[in-house]
Amino acid sequence: MAASSSVYNPYEHREVFAPLSNIDAFISLLKCVVGTGILAMPLAYLYSGMIGGTVLTIITTIVLIHGMHLLILCMVESSRRQEMPYCSFPESMSYAFSVGPSWCRYCSKASAYVVDGVLGLAHYGVTVVYIVFVAENCRQLLVAIHNQNVDLRIFIAVVGFLVLPLFLVRHLKYLVPFNICANILMYMGFIIIIVYLFRGLPAFGDRHMFGDPIKLPLFFGIVLFAVTSVGVMLAIEAKMKTPQKYLGWFGILNLASFFVIITNIIFGVMGYWRYGEDLAASITLNIPTDQLFSQLSKALIAISIFLSYPLSGYVTIDIIMNRYIASNRELKHPHFIEYAVRIIFVIIGTLNGIAFPNLGPLLALVGAFSISLLNLVFPACMELSLYYREPKGYGLGKWKLWKDIALILVGIVILSYGTYAAVVQIIEEYGEGNKSSRVNERHLSDPLLKIIAETMQPPEAGTDSPIML
Repeated sequence: MAASSSVYNPYEHREVFAPLSNIDAFISLLKCVVGTGILAMPLAYLYSGMIGGTVLTIITTIVLIHGMHLLILCMVESSRRQEMPYCSFPESMSYAFSVGPSWCRYCSKASAYVVDGVLGLAHYGVTVVYIVFVAENCRQLLVAIHNQNVDLRIFIAVVGFLVLPLFLVRHLKYLVPFNICANILMYMGFIIIIVYLFRGLPAFGDRHMFGDPIKLPLFFGIVLFAVTSVGVMLAIEAKMKTPQKYLGWFGILNLASFFVIITNIIFGVMGYWRYGEDLAASITLNIPTDQLFSQLSKALIAISIFLSYPLSGYVTIDIIMNRYIASNRELKHPHFIEYAVRIIFVIIGTLNGIAFPNLGPLLALVGAFSISLLNLVFPACMELSLYYREPKGYGLGKWKLWKDIALILVGIVILSYGTYAAVVQIIEEYGEGNKSSRVNERHLSDPLLKIIAETMQPPEAGTDSPIML
């Protein structure tokens, strides 16, 4: 469809069942971003220093959030031009390419499928990791309290069964109470960890203010994995009662990002200040594991992650239902079909966790694609294409053009480095010469992948988990 000359406002025509209030959106947004990745922030400060880490954390977060702003603005512009109440990420990508340079038109339809694939796989991988994460924490608590060691796969099956009723909640609005509980539990667990960090602090001057420039890629790798969740961020905006309040200087997205920055900086500064060169990949590995409060923090964070499962899985289900099963047709029993899809989704994810508890290398590969493409490359390409044929579309001095090119280059660097690291580890992990499925320092040839894997992925039963508390 050609660009519309009317002053069409998509927000005025958007109708949402069970919409989210601004408070609901803020709570859900905070939950989707604050997670286990924050536990690796102290190690990021080890690589960047106190001052360097604080400044770079703020800059990196701003760049990623700008990518989200850019993406949503392009989606709204695509909706306005097509006079649609809402245009999804894949639909906006396809439309932007169709009105961009001539060579982009040939891949406009394919680009929508690429977005669907990257989004769906990324959030599916996160849900599998959530199940394994909770299962491993439960197993460790049982060992600590009753000194009984049970196979991790049994716990994975139990967690998958227990999360099923929770995942049958279809609307984000009705997930808000669970997100509130998850946020409270997560921050209670963080507070307990902070208490340990304040004990036995050395002199502040004993820590470096700036890190080694050669190790800065490791810093950026940690921060990138701890800040963003594109699919859930978009889903929250789409379900808001007043989506126009999502963006802006004091919009919901920026306010939640401010809290994320503060939390990341506190954990990074305090963790590095307390443990210095002795830091492990996750700060939880440095605190005592045989004390009541450390075990309580483990339980609190595990329950919080358990309650976060439906929020992460929502994105993949939304893609399956609205983009493929119910696309361009009305279903006789849409609710029944969606419930069936959700049940199958949980079953497949649980079986995936049972068969391959070590998803670190594969998740790192998906993460490299999702962060670089969804946060940076795709939004920049969309803006370049949307305003390609407008004389002054790129602004004074074509600053938007140069800014988008810079975003694309940064995204390509992240994609290249992350993909290389992940592929090397996949070859070593699943190659003929490696019979072990555990991710450990001996098998990891790339330091960044080691951090990502240890922060996000628990090992098989009978081993010490690097991401557990």
